[in-house]
Order: sequence, then C-alpha cells, then structure tokens
Amino acid sequence: MTDSKYFTTTKKGEIFELKAELNSDKKEKKKEAVKKVIASMTVGKDVSALFPDVVNCMQTDNLELKKLVYLYLMNYAKSQPDMAIMAVNTFVKDCEDPNPLIRALAVRTMGCIRVDKITEYLCEPLRKCLKDEDPYVRKTAAVCVAKLHDINAQLVEDQGFLDTLKDLISDSNPMVVANAVAALSEIAESHPNSNLLDLNPQTINKLLTALNECTEWGQIFILDCLANYTPRDDRESQSICERVTPRLSHANSAVVLSAVKVLMKFMEMLPKDLDYYGTLLKKLAPPLVTLLSAEPELQYVALRNINLIVQRRPEILKHEMKVFFVKYNDPIYVKLEKLDIMIRLASQANIAQVLAELKEYATEVDVDFVRKAVRAIGRCAIKVEQSAERCVSTLLDLIQTKVNYVVQEAIVVIKDIFRKYPNKYESVIATLCENLDSLDEPEARAAMIWIVGEYAERIDNADELLESFLEGFHDESTQVQLQLLTAIVKLFLKKPTETQELVQQVLSLATQDSDNPDLRDRGYIYWRLLSTDPVAAKEVVLAEKPLISEETDLIEPTLLEELICHIGTLASVYHKPPSAFVEGSRGVQHKRLPGSAGSGESVESPDAGSAAGVSDAPPAVIPSQGDLLGDLLNLDLTPPSATGPPPAATSGMQMGAMDLLGGGLDSLMGDESEPLGGDLGGSPAMGAGFGAPPAAMPASFNAPVSSGGLDDLFDLGGGVGMPMGAYSPPKAIWLPAMKAKGLEILGTFARRAGVIQMEMTLTNKAMSVMTDFAIQFNKNSFGLTPAGPLQVLTPLSPNQSIEVALPLNTVGPVMKMDPLNNLQVAVKNNIDVFYFSCQYPISMLFVEDGKMERQVFLATWKDIPNDNETQFQIKDCHLSSDAASNKLQGSSIFTIAKRTVDGQDMLYQSIKLTNGIWVLAELRVQAGNPNYTVSLKCRAPEVSQCVFQSYEAVLKN
Repeated sequence: MTDSKYFTTTKKGEIFELKAELNSDKKEKKKEAVKKVIASMTVGKDVSALFPDVVNCMQTDNLELKKLVYLYLMNYAKSQPDMAIMAVNTFVKDCEDPNPLIRALAVRTMGCIRVDKITEYLCEPLRKCLKDEDPYVRKTAAVCVAKLHDINAQLVEDQGFLDTLKDLISDSNPMVVANAVAALSEIAESHPNSNLLDLNPQTINKLLTALNECTEWGQIFILDCLANYTPRDDRESQSICERVTPRLSHANSAVVLSAVKVLMKFMEMLPKDLDYYGTLLKKLAPPLVTLLSAEPELQYVALRNINLIVQRRPEILKHEMKVFFVKYNDPIYVKLEKLDIMIRLASQANIAQVLAELKEYATEVDVDFVRKAVRAIGRCAIKVEQSAERCVSTLLDLIQTKVNYVVQEAIVVIKDIFRKYPNKYESVIATLCENLDSLDEPEARAAMIWIVGEYAERIDNADELLESFLEGFHDESTQVQLQLLTAIVKLFLKKPTETQELVQQVLSLATQDSDNPDLRDRGYIYWRLLSTDPVAAKEVVLAEKPLISEETDLIEPTLLEELICHIGTLASVYHKPPSAFVEGSRGVQHKRLPGSAGSGESVESPDAGSAAGVSDAPPAVIPSQGDLLGDLLNLDLTPPSATGPPPAATSGMQMGAMDLLGGGLDSLMGDESEPLGGDLGGSPAMGAGFGAPPAAMPASFNAPVSSGGLDDLFDLGGGVGMPMGAYSPPKAIWLPAMKAKGLEILGTFARRAGVIQMEMTLTNKAMSVMTDFAIQFNKNSFGLTPAGPLQVLTPLSPNQSIEVALPLNTVGPVMKMDPLNNLQVAVKNNIDVFYFSCQYPISMLFVEDGKMERQVFLATWKDIPNDNETQFQIKDCHLSSDAASNKLQGSSIFTIAKRTVDGQDMLYQSIKLTNGIWVLAELRVQAGNPNYTVSLKCRAPEVSQCVFQSYEAVLKN
C-alpha cells in the first residue's frame, strides 16, 4: 500500500493518539506516526503541538525517519524558535556521523531553519562540513553558507566562511566547484559592490575544467559566472569561447542558452576579420534551431531569446529562415513570435519566400494571427525597398477578399507605406476609398482619415468623405477625433474656399463641445494658427513629414546589450531589464557587453576593469558629501549616434572611464576661488527658493482676425481654464554664455504625468555651429540621473535656440549634497565640456501615491520623535484652507484630514518622496490672517527645509 493512506484519515482527537504513537518503543510505529504528522502538516493542519515529541524521534539511525523529522523541523522552527534549540545538539552530533548522507542532511536542514537564535550554534558544524573529506557533504555545505548569509550576513563574514567558499572554487570535485560558484554568485547579487567572485584567468581556468564534468545545473551556474567575466584581450576571449562551444550540443536547453550567452558576450571582443569569428557564427545556428523542435513552451522561451540574438547579430540565422515558418498546429504565442523573427530576418535574398508565406498566413482562421501577418507584409515593404511594389500588390489582393479585419489592417499598413515612399503608390487610394463604409476599428478609421487628409488634393470628394466621419464625431475614439481634426484643417488649407463651413464645424466640436484636453488643446492651436497667420499654419500643418524608419520596434541599443547579458533568464523572455520586475531592485546590477575589439577602448585600462564591477544602484542610506566634483571627472558623454532611431530612455546611465577635464580642475576651482554653487548657477533666484512666478496666461484667446470671412469662427470670447498641475518654477539662467564659450542654458524642472523632466533652452551665442551634445550628473542626494541621452538631433546654428526636455529618473548613485537639492551637471558639445550647478525644487520628487491612510498617518505621527518636528511660517498668503489644499494636491501634497479649532483650520497632509521617505505635515490656516504655520515631521529631518520651500513656492505661485 502506498503512503496516500496517511492523507485519508479524518479522525478527531488525532493529536493525542499521535503523541502516544510518537513516544512508542517500537521503531515501525514511530515511523508510521511521523509519516501521519507530516501528512497532516502537508494538508495544512496545525501539528506544532507535537514539536517536542517529534524532536525526540531525531535520535535514530534510520535515514528515512531522520529525513521526515528534519522536514517537520524546517516547517515549524520559525513558529517555535525556543523549541528548535532543543534540536541543536542532534545537528552537531549528526554533522560528525560516519555516514556522509546523514552529515549532508544535517547541514542542509541547518541552512533551512531560518531562526536567528540557532545560527550561532551552527557555525562550528558548518565549518567542519565545508572541509569534510566527502565531496557530497562539501557541496551541500557550500549552499548552506549562502542560506546562512541571507539570515545573518555579518556572522558569515566574521566567521570567515566567505574565504572558505572562495577556496572551494579550487576543489578537486566539479560539483563542489559548481555549488561554491552558485553560492558566491547568490551572495554577490545581494551585495553588488562586494567583489566576492574575484575572477582572474587562473580561476576561469579552474571553472572551465570543472565545466566538463559537473551536472547540467552545475554547468549553468558556472556558465552564468563566466558571463560576468571580462577577458583581458581577444586571445583570452577566443580561448574561453573554444572551451565553452561543446556545451552548445548539450541536451538541456538551459545549458545551451547559458552557453549562447557567454559566446554572444565574448564575441564582442573578437575581430570580425578573424577566421574563428566566422566559424563561431556558424556553430551558433544549429543549437538555436534545435531548440525549436522542443515542446511549445520551450519553443516560446527559445524564440524570445532568438529575437534578441537576431537583433544583435542577424547574420547568425540569416540562412535559417525556413525554421521560423509557422506550422498549422503551433499555439498562437509561438506563431506570433515566429512571425516577428521572420520580419527581422527578411532581406532582399529571401523576401519572395517570406511574402509567399505571409500571404498564406493572411488567409488563416486565427484572427489575431491574420492581423499580425498583414502588418508583417507592411513591415517587409518598409524594410526591403525592392519588395515594396510586390507588398503593395499583395495588400491590394487581400483588400479584394473583403474580409473586414483584413481590409482594416491592410489600410493601416498602407498608410505607413505612403509615409515611407511618398508619391509612389498613391494610385491605390481609389481602391481604399471604396472600403470606407466597412471600417469600424479606431486605428483603421484614423489611418483612412489621415490618407484622405494627406492626399486631399488628389481625391475629388475628400470633403464629402471627411464630412461623413464628422456626423458621429462625439462617438468616435480620441485617436479618430484627433486625426479628423487635423485632416479637415489640412483639407481647408488645400481648398480654403470649399471647406470653410466644415473647418468651422470641426473646430467648434473640438473646442466647445469636447471635454478631452488633448483634443481641445489641438483645436485651440489650429484655431489660433489659422486666425493669426494662415501662412504659418500652412508651414506647420502641411510640413514635409520625416520618412518613417525601417525598424521602429527594435529594442533600444543599451537595453539590448543588457538583455543579451541576461539570455536564458526571465529578463530575456519579458524583454525588460531585471530592475523593471524584480522587487527591491536596488540590488540588481546593470550589465553591459564588453567593448568590441575595434572600438578603440583599451580593455586593459584599470578604470574600465573596475567599471565593470561597479553597480549603478544607489545605496539605501544617503552617504555624506565628499569631493564636490566627484564623478564629474569620470563621465562618458558620448553624443547620440546620428543614424538610426533615437534611443529610448534607459534605466541608468553608464559611467565611462574618460577624464573630460584633462587637468581643467584647477581652472574650475582655483582661479576664481568661488564655491561651486555660486556664480556657476548664474541666477540669484536659485539660492532663495524658486524665483519669480511664471508669466501669466493671456486672459483671452481673442486674436486679431485675418481676412477670409472667418470672423465669427475665431472669436472665443472668454478665457480658457487651465487645469491646476504640479508647480514648476520659471526658467533661470543656469549657464551664462560668457562662461561656456557662447552656449547659454536656461532651465527649470517639471513633473509631468509622474515623470521628472529637466526643461532647458539651449542658445548658441557663439559664431560657430554646436553639435554632439551630451549631459551627465554628479552623484546627488536623491540619485537623479538622465533617463536617456540629451536629444539635440539638429546642429545648433549661431543665434539659434532650441527647447529640450530631458526625462530624469532616480536610480543614479546617491551622495548627500549641501544644500540637499543641489545638482551638479556637466554638459558637453563639440567645443568643450562645461560645468554648472542648479537647485531643483524638491516637489519634483513628490510621488503621486503619497496619500496615507488616516490610521497610518496617526500612528506614524506618534511614532516619529518630537525632536524631528520643525515649524515654519509662510507669510503673505491669501488663500482659504480649501484653495490651499487643492493647490497643494496639484503638487502631490495630499490632505488626509481637516479639523477646525477656534476658527483655525488645521490640515493634516502627507508627502512621499521618490526614495520612499514620508513627510507628514500640519498646516494651520486662520481666516483673515495672511500668515500660515506649517509643522513638518519626518524620519529624515534634513529634508524638512526643502519641503517647506516647496510649500512656500506652491502656495505663493
């Protein structure tokens, strides 16, 4: 009979019976009783009352019984820590048992009992097991060190276990080496700056030797560790690749992907003209193709990884197109992924084959797949110019099928083809217009409206077509409404005499009858443009459109580099960096591929070597301020590349190893002997809070009316109500032109839709053109760092100004500044590198989920020491308490409760900063008294002064 019988009992009074059986003299009866206890525990019954009786059963030679008791111990030790100490003696004794299986079992269980009180008793047994003669015990003890480190890191370091672990990397047994590597990697992940895995050529050699002999999971640990190593030169890189290549033929797909990750990383360092480089490319294709013959779930993981590999090195799989052709019985998620890779691999050589396949897919029954297939045909047309004509005729054939969703997708992609190849395929517009009535999806309707508006001069009845859409204007989605507004304005500018009424109608619908702010804003902009300067309107609305790029869905290069370093992990399936989905991601290290052999970077420079080990993650505690210029000397300010799409925002800026000042530190600090926060900022307003209030909005949008019979159209009469948003200070001069060789920077900070932005006006007051702009911040109190490169895509000519909005995030390195909100910035262009400092209003860091529950607020207020409370006066403020509360809420200062005592309103408010600091406030407002009192309580009282400045700035502006 099997052990299932233990799960079927439903007797009452069971605990008492089990207690008796556990104390029985008969070994078999004892074992039966322990099995019953474990069965009850497994189904969720509370059998913790039997703890002492079960622990007594530990004294046995029977391995099976011992395992069962240890299983019970692991489960209940946390809830019964005092009882668990009873078991310590047995552990210590079992760690010296002649049977290695029992020694290993004891040390494994010790690692799983997560009770602080017990850990110190376990150090001695663990030390013995780490040096045990049996490799099975040593490998188990290695993993136990990582578990113990998680419970009490200080203890592990003090006891010298980390050094013992490092010694195990040189162990004669490959499994011990693999487990030691796994344990060290685990510890290193939670302490990114510890440099535990000190990888050098000797260690790498030992790991590669162990790689051939250990189990498959051991191989994965070792390969993942190898992937973190940066070889000294291309010869070492080639040697490692040669020794890792045999893993590609392993039966376990995880081993194959880990090997691919190592090879992809080390290939970066091999010169492209090397024979071995070509050989390696050929060797990488077969294992990836083999992965696609596994079950669908594995196929999907393989395809997501191949998607990344193809974006980085399409040449690996360029001859393997047929493998990605869809099978009729593939699940939809596999089909869609294969389709994506087919388009990435499409080229002039195989486009005929690809198009034939895609046309076949477009007649399938699966709607989602058909849609994607039609889109794919359009993407092929944009990617391979020679195939565009064939793609357009294929799309027209599909439109003739009159299948609704096929027609709609075809119209969406034809719009993109028009954008890519203007004045080439417009002859098909007539066919598209025939299908106007069948369009019911917003995207297809919007695409059709765009085509009609863009080519209105070629369509005789364009006004009738657009008018037909206008009839149900309020029922359309926002996307269609916006497109319709633009299309009718385009039509008006092309045929002004015939469409005056139409444009008047749409502008009225968009501005007066709509409550969508985007639509209203666009309507007002067009209205103003048409009323003040129709010529300018023509230049803006009918401007030549930039051609769309080939691959708009490519992953941004720095993110792709990071994902390549995470092949075979969840990051490569999600196509997101680990920091985006791992909780507590402050410990997550950002990885990068090494510099390629021809890039001119010296791989052996000590700075580059150390940079690889440095984490971008800021520490949780704000460290004190050190050298003011800090890492501004060590910035990598390479400009964005001129070709290809601009890179999207990345989660952290990479530090290079290049001294931009080149000895310029003396001139910056010495000659003028000014503090860095002084004149470099350029504006006295900065030191005193946030400067003057912004210029008021015009009270009315009434504009001088141009001739053209549109008098009644553009007279709006009243003003436009502005929604109250987060406060943003007016722009101040951050970098005067005389200090920056003609470059003047005015700037401010704003928080829009939860994103912090640095908004700057760059003006060229020099005689020469400025290009190659880049920006970097020094460490600062809240880890502010650019979320992407500085996008100045056109050269800045003399006397020209350009507006730039740089999104920021708070994942940069942290250092306490004085004042706390001081930010030191380096800006580089083709002329030189310039430094300045500015102060950001701390309200930029107030997050939108900062509203505390009342009970939590009350408990926290009581919990924060009274010494941390600071009181400030806000003078000359003439707002009622409700108006003040609304104004503050716009800047994420939330009112939790309000009470009135003796005619004085008291508002209780909470604020949460991006680094998780909470600030609690009590604002007192007395009717008729222009002076408010605000009391701030915070566990980090140093932020209170800055928070008060934000209160003052928000309420007074």
